[in-house]
Amino acid sequence: MGLQDTMSLCTDGGNCSGGTNGGMRARLLLVHSPLVGHETWEPVAADLAADGYAVTVPDLTGILTAGPPYHLRQARVIAGSAAGREVILIGYSRGGSLLAAAGAMLGHKARGYIFVDARLPTPGCSWLQSTSPDLVAHLLGLADPQGWLPPWPYWWAEEELTAILPDPVVRERFVTRCPRLPLAMFEEPDPPAPGWPDAPGAYLQLSEAYDDDAASARDLGWPVRELPSDHLALLTQPGQVAREIRELIGQVMAGR
Repeated sequence: MGLQDTMSLCTDGGNCSGGTNGGMRARLLLVHSPLVGHETWEPVAADLAADGYAVTVPDLTGILTAGPPYHLRQARVIAGSAAGREVILIGYSRGGSLLAAAGAMLGHKARGYIFVDARLPTPGCSWLQSTSPDLVAHLLGLADPQGWLPPWPYWWAEEELTAILPDPVVRERFVTRCPRLPLAMFEEPDPPAPGWPDAPGAYLQLSEAYDDDAASARDLGWPVRELPSDHLALLTQPGQVAREIRELIGQVMAGR
């Protein structure tokens, strides 16, 4: 398929130290793509929290109507949700593009990065510049006279989404929580992030659409794991995704 509130989950009030990673106390910041709702992370977040991790899911949808600079505002929400804690930033899909700027704001508090079927940051480059010409033309054709795009699920044929999310309840919940999107956000360059990556990284690939990003992660010397599934496996296979993330957390922390 071509396809400033936070939710916190923790089993002991935010000082989680259990789970498969023992004494690791860095909070996990699960960053959703601005194209979908933050609830996309909910099933995986619940699994990780049940295993003793401190988990926060920043909500980036509410700032889309505030106007530019979009990416800088989103990065500030992500960094602010760390609440002074050391964190591992985990970005999904287009949320990955925001991790470099957020990490720069966090400084030494950013202990590592994990990308889940995500675009790697391209500081100084816009989303449209890193997207295929066919998709760019498609998006330009979808924009209304005010420069707004329909929610992401409506970019594609209904049967494509149905094939990935056959459960009508899950599908409707997902669709209704995807926001309308300003075309200007796709035209805006990512903020600069000198010296990035400044901490260990890792990559989890879910779909073939992210072959190039997974290859780039390997070129950086990062561990790369594959879970052959689909781009919405956060909803369709959350337990497996959480398991793979736990494995990568261990590798990221070992790389420090």
